[in-house]
Amino acid sequence: MQGWIVPPPKKPTKSIEEFRKEREEKMKWLIRHGYIRSELIRNAMLRVQREDFIPHDYRDYAYLEVPLPLPGEEATISCPHSYPLFYEHLGLHKGHKFLEVGLGSGYGAALAREIVGPDGLVVSIEIDPLTFEFARKNLEKEGYNDIVLVKGDGSLGYQEMSPYDRICITASLSVISSITEIHLLSIGITLFISYQMLRDLDHIIQS
Repeated sequence: MQGWIVPPPKKPTKSIEEFRKEREEKMKWLIRHGYIRSELIRNAMLRVQREDFIPHDYRDYAYLEVPLPLPGEEATISCPHSYPLFYEHLGLHKGHKFLEVGLGSGYGAALAREIVGPDGLVVSIEIDPLTFEFARKNLEKEGYNDIVLVKGDGSLGYQEMSPYDRICITASLSVISSITEIHLLSIGITLFISYQMLRDLDHIIQS
């Protein structure tokens, strides 16, 4: 994670109450800095406990503004501010059918599920088997059993559930051209592309 100072792994010591306070303070910070405007996103980020999607030895750092390592090859969970950055720009809303390319820890998929609600659908793809399994267990443990999880190549998209209202790509940019060809040409949707390689340099393509 070039450019980031990742804290050292350690045995977690924080209590549920301490995490709750940190989560609430992080929401205030995100609102104050203009990352969160939507009540839906705010409520989702308060409801989903980020610390439960972090590897054990990094759990206490859940609300730091730094990407943290995950099981898998060069896998990370993005900074807390990244998720409202993704979803605010996408205009993710109730009832949307949402495709996430890059499942990561499962945290983003859980947030999206809270945002789209019972009338929406979240589909998430992950190619790394270790990362996929870590996320699957996290989501299962937290009760998110209706998210469609796909272990496979994100560059192929997931045509079985297309078309999508919104797509967020948090994986390698090599997947972009294939996904746009498969999912975007026939409908008007919003695609958000982000990559950590250049420190949260984000592009929005709207059609």
